[in-house]
Amino acid sequence: MEDLGRVGWPPEPIRTERLVLREPEARDRAAFIELLASPEVHTYLGGPRPRDELEGGTPEVPERWPGSFVVDLDGSMIGHVLLRRATGHRRPAAAGKTDLGYLFLPEAWGRGYAAEACAAALDWLDGALPGEPVVLTTQTANTASMRLAAKLGFTEVERFEAWDAEQWLGMRSPLQGRL
Repeated sequence: MEDLGRVGWPPEPIRTERLVLREPEARDRAAFIELLASPEVHTYLGGPRPRDELEGGTPEVPERWPGSFVVDLDGSMIGHVLLRRATGHRRPAAAGKTDLGYLFLPEAWGRGYAAEACAAALDWLDGALPGEPVVLTTQTANTASMRLAAKLGFTEVERFEAWDAEQWLGMRSPLQGRL
C-alpha cells in the first residue's frame, strides 16, 4: 500500500454531526495500541498483535501519512479511517485504486460512528481526487462490515478465498449514492 500521492495533507479537520476526523497526534498513541492489540477488533483481521511488541515498536505519532484519519469523539480517539493506494493488492480489480480501511474500539461499535466517519472520509476523497474509485475488502463472515460497505455504496466485484476465509471485494465509484 502507498499513500494517496497528489493530495494536500493534512486537510483541515473534518467535522461531522458527532465526530472530528483529523491527523494523528502523539495523544492518540495509547488508543492505536489498543486498536492493534484488541482481540475483538482483530477477529476478522488475523488476530491481535502482542501488546508488548506494540508498546516497543509504535512511534510517538502513529500512522501519520496522507489518508490516515483519527476518528475523534469529544476529544478522544475512538477509531481510525485509512485511505491508501492499493498498489500491491492481491486482486487485479483492486490494484492501483484507493483502498478504504477502518478500525474502531469495541466501545464505539453499534452507534453509527463508522458509517459517519467513513462517509466523511469518502466525501473528502471525492473533493481531493475527483473521479477516484475506492475498493474495500472484508471477510464475508464480518456481517457488520458487509452492512457498512453496502450503506457506503460499495457493490460486490468478487469473492475469493484468502487467509483461510472467504473475502469480499467491493468497489465504490464517486458517483454512487451516499448515506
